[in-house]
Amino acid sequence: MDDVPNDAGELAEYGYKQELRRSLSAWSVFAIGFATISPVVGIYAVVQLGFMFSGPAWIWAVVVAFLGQLLVASVYAELSSQFPVTGGVYQWVRRLAGPRQGWLVGWLYLASAVASLTTVAYLGAAWLYMLFSDGTMSAATHVLLGVVFVAVALGINLLGVNPVKRFLDAGIIAESVASIAVSLVLLVFARHNGFGILFDTLDSGAASGGSVTAGFLTCLAVAGWAFLGFDATTQVAEETEQPRRSVPRALMRAYLFVAFTVLLTGVAVTLALEQPERAVSGEIADPVFTAVTSGLGGWAEKPFILVVLVAFFACAVSIQTYIGRAMYAFARDRQLPFSAALATVGPRQIPWVSLVVTAVLAALGLLLGLNGNAAATLISFGSGGFYFIFLAVAVVALTARLTGRWQPSAGQLRLGRTGLAVNVLAVVWLLFESVNIAWPRTELAPVGGSWIQVWAVVLVFSALFVIGLGYVALAKPHTKLAPSPAPEKMETV
Repeated sequence: MDDVPNDAGELAEYGYKQELRRSLSAWSVFAIGFATISPVVGIYAVVQLGFMFSGPAWIWAVVVAFLGQLLVASVYAELSSQFPVTGGVYQWVRRLAGPRQGWLVGWLYLASAVASLTTVAYLGAAWLYMLFSDGTMSAATHVLLGVVFVAVALGINLLGVNPVKRFLDAGIIAESVASIAVSLVLLVFARHNGFGILFDTLDSGAASGGSVTAGFLTCLAVAGWAFLGFDATTQVAEETEQPRRSVPRALMRAYLFVAFTVLLTGVAVTLALEQPERAVSGEIADPVFTAVTSGLGGWAEKPFILVVLVAFFACAVSIQTYIGRAMYAFARDRQLPFSAALATVGPRQIPWVSLVVTAVLAALGLLLGLNGNAAATLISFGSGGFYFIFLAVAVVALTARLTGRWQPSAGQLRLGRTGLAVNVLAVVWLLFESVNIAWPRTELAPVGGSWIQVWAVVLVFSALFVIGLGYVALAKPHTKLAPSPAPEKMETV
C-alpha cells in the first residue's frame, strides 16, 4: 500500500480527488475482468445459435472473433495504461477527441453496459429455473428470475469491495470447474466425434436461407458476444494499486485466459455430442448441458447446474460493479441529470446510488423477455452496442495517433511501432463486425417478430444516438466540465 499516495497524487493531475477505496490488487482486477468476460456465460450464450447457423464449424467463427477482439483489447490495454482513471472509454474519448464526443460515447456505453447486465440476468435465469424444476418455464417466470439475478448482484455490490472480491474468487473457481475441468474430461473420456467434424456444417445453411456463408456471418455476429467485457478492468482504475501497470496487464491476461477457456470448451462440447445434427436442427436446445450430462452421467446434472449458476452470478456481480463505476465517473463530471446524487459515495466508499439506478434500468430491460424467447435479441443488443463503442474508441485512438495528439509514453504498457498497425487492423475488424451485428436478420428475431424487432439493433441505437445529440445540444453537459490536462501534458506525468 506504499504506492497508494502516489496513485492518489497522480489522480489529482486529472482533476479528481481519491474518493473510492484503492484496495484492489492485480489479482482482484484480473478477477473482475475474467468474471465479466466469463467463458461460461460467453460459450453457453452462443453455442446453441452457433450450431444452428454453422453446425460444428461454428467454432471457427469463435476463432475469428477472438483474433479480431485481441486487436481491440491491445488498443484498450495501451489506453488504460496511459489514462488510469475510472470512466474508461468516456475518459479516453473526452481527452483525445473532445468533451462532446466523450459525452456521446459515454452515453452509448452506459446503455450498452446496462443491456449486457440484462442479457446475463436473462440467460442466467434459465439455469436458476433448471436447478429447481424440469418443466417448461413461462415468459413471466423467466423475467422474474432475471430480476432475482439483478437484485442479488446489486445486494453483493452494496456490501462493499471486499465481499465483491471474495464472490468473484468463488466465480473463478466455478468457471474453472465448469469450463476447463469438465472440458478436459469430455475430451479424454467422452469424445464421440473426430476433429474433422469441426470443418463440417452438417447442412446448417437451412437456418440462413440455404447459404453457408450467410450462416457463418450470422454465427460470427453472435460469437462476438463471447469476447465482451475486458474493458471492465478499466472502470476500477481508481480502486487499483499501481493502475498503470496492473490494469492493462489484468485486461490482457483475463482476455487471453477466457479466450483459451472458450475455445477449449467449444471444441470439447462439439466433439462430445453424440448426435450433433440434432443440435443443428434445434432438437437439442442446450448442446453444452447435453454433452456434459451424457458424458459424465445423470448424477452430474444438478452439481453442474449449480457450478454454472455461480459463474453466472459472478458475471452479473462483476458487470454491476463496473456499470456503477462508469455511471459514477459520468456523474462526477456533472454530465448527467441528478449528477450530484449519482456521484454519491457511501460509507463503504462505493458509488451506491449509481449502482442502484443501473440495477433498476437493467431490470426494466428484462421486460423484453415477456415476448417469448428474447435471448438472440438481447445478445444482439448487447453485442451491437459494445461493438459500436469499440469502433468509436479505436477510430478516436487512431486519429489521435495520426495527428500527434496521442503518442503513448506515460503508460507502462506500450506497443511501440506496432501500435499503429494494431490500431488500424482493429478499426478494420470493428467496421466489419459492427455492420455484421447490426445487419437485420429475421433468424435472430423472436419467431413471428415484426420488422421493428428485425431492425431492433439499428433502430434502438440510432434513437439513443439522436437522444444523445439532442441532450448535448440543449443541456450542453460538456460546458460543465472542469478543465482537464491536455494529452501532451499527461505524457509527462
